[in-house]
Amino acid sequence: MKKRLFTSVLVFSLSFLLLGLLPKAVRAAEKKPYMIGAVFSVTGGASFLGEPERNTAKMIEEWVNAAGGINGHPLQIIIEDTKTDASQAVLAVRKLLEKDKVIAIVGPSTSGESMAVVPIMEKAKTPLVSCAAALSIVTPKSELERIIKAPTFEMPKKQNKWIFKTPQTDTSAVEMIYEHMKKKGISRVAIITVTDGFGNFGRQELTRVAPVYGITLIADERYGPKDSDMTAQLTKIKGTDAQAVINWSVGPPQVIVTKNWKQLSMTIPLYQSHGFGSKRNIELAGGAAEGVLCPLGRLVVAEKIKPDNPQKPIIMKYKTEYEKRFKADVSTFGGHAYDAIMMLSDALKAVGLNKGKIRDYLETKIKNWPGTGGVFNMSPQDHTGLQKDAFEMIVVKNGDWAFAD
Repeated sequence: MKKRLFTSVLVFSLSFLLLGLLPKAVRAAEKKPYMIGAVFSVTGGASFLGEPERNTAKMIEEWVNAAGGINGHPLQIIIEDTKTDASQAVLAVRKLLEKDKVIAIVGPSTSGESMAVVPIMEKAKTPLVSCAAALSIVTPKSELERIIKAPTFEMPKKQNKWIFKTPQTDTSAVEMIYEHMKKKGISRVAIITVTDGFGNFGRQELTRVAPVYGITLIADERYGPKDSDMTAQLTKIKGTDAQAVINWSVGPPQVIVTKNWKQLSMTIPLYQSHGFGSKRNIELAGGAAEGVLCPLGRLVVAEKIKPDNPQKPIIMKYKTEYEKRFKADVSTFGGHAYDAIMMLSDALKAVGLNKGKIRDYLETKIKNWPGTGGVFNMSPQDHTGLQKDAFEMIVVKNGDWAFAD
C-alpha cells in the first residue's frame, strides 16, 4: 500500500515537472484558440496592399504562438482574400462571422471595401480594425455630413461604435502636404484624383482642408481606376499657373501619373498621397519617381529615425523580421496589419473573449501605444488615434526614401 502511494505521488510530481518543462507553444496548443478574422486584398488590383498584410498576419501568428499564445491560448488568424472586390469582402466577412465565429476582424485593405462591411460589423456588434485610410470608415454618415457642411474646419466628434482603423487618416495626410507647401511658399495647387473610394474621400478632404492652409485649388482633374494614361489631365494642369500638383490614388494609377508627369517635363513638384508608401512604386516608375513628395509613416525610414523615438524598436523589429522572412522590402501597408493585430492581441490578453470588452479596450486603453504607423491614442471621438505628426514628409531620392527638406 505504501509502495503504491509512493509511486502515485512520484508520478504526479513528475507530471507537474514535465508540464513545466514543455515548450510554451505546446502548452498553448492544448487550449481553445482565440480566432481573429482577416480580410485582405491578397489578389486583384490592390494586391500590393493585401499581400504584405497577409504575410504580416502569418508572421505575427507564429510569433505569438511561439511565445505561448495569448493567456495560454493559441492565436488563430483566419485569412480571406477579397480579390479587391467589395462584394467579395462582404461575403468574406459574413463567412468569418457566421461560420468561423471570430471574435474580431482585421481589414479590409481598401477604403471602398471597408465602407461596404462597416454596416455588417456594426449590426454584428463585432470589432473591426480596418487597414484602410478614409476618415469616413470610422465616422457615421450623419457626422461626416455635419463636418463637411460646417463653416469652419472640424474633425468628427462621433465615431462608429464598433469600427476602428490603423492607417493615418486621409485628412492628416492632406494637412501634412499643405503644411509642407505653405513652408515652401506654394499656394496655387492642382489636384488629380481617381474615381474610387480612396480617391473620392481624398478629393473631399483636399477641398475641405485647403482654406485652412491658404491653398487655392485651381484645377480639379479626375480619372478612372483602370485608366492607362493621364496625359490629357496633366496637360490641362500644365497649362495653368499651378505651383504644384497632388495625385490621390493607390496602386498602378499613381505610377502612371508619375510617369506621365515626368514625360511631360512638368517643372512643378508632384505630391502623392500616403498610398505611395511602397518601394515597389519607385521601382515601377523606373526613375520617374525621383523628386516625388509624399507623407508617409516612419516605417519606410526606420533606420533614420532617432534612437529615442518610441516607435524605433517596434518598426526596426518588424522591418528586420519581415524582410528577412519574405525577401521583400517592408511597406507601410503591412505595417497597418501589424498594428491592428497587435492591438487586438493586447485586448484579448487583457479582457479575453468578450467582444464588448475588446471594443471598450480599443477605445479607452490604446493610449501612448507605439506602433508602426505612429503613437496611437484612441478615444470615443477618435477611432484612429493618430494626428498629422504621425507622418514624415518624404521625398524619393536616388531611388529610395529620404526626409524632405
